[in-house]
Amino acid sequence: MAASKIPKALTLKQFLLRQQVLSLYRDIQRSLRRVPNKKDRDELRVWAREEFKKNKKEKDEIVIRMLLTQGKRTLQEIQSTVILAR
Repeated sequence: MAASKIPKALTLKQFLLRQQVLSLYRDIQRSLRRVPNKKDRDELRVWAREEFKKNKKEKDEIVIRMLLTQGKRTLQEIQSTVILAR
């Protein structure tokens, strides 16, 4: 009899971190909508998606928090650049 894999439930901390990561991803994607040049916008979307995919398996809470901080800084840079470009 094969044992079925039951996904392990997230702790509250893990759940909250996951929500922060998803929120950051959505905020970045929303901000990229404002990039005027379609080619640049598409390239930035692919880049953002790949960065999140690259770190998808990360389990270390400290590393995830560091990546969140770095991502928030990147989001602020994107938003500033888009404002200046208009």
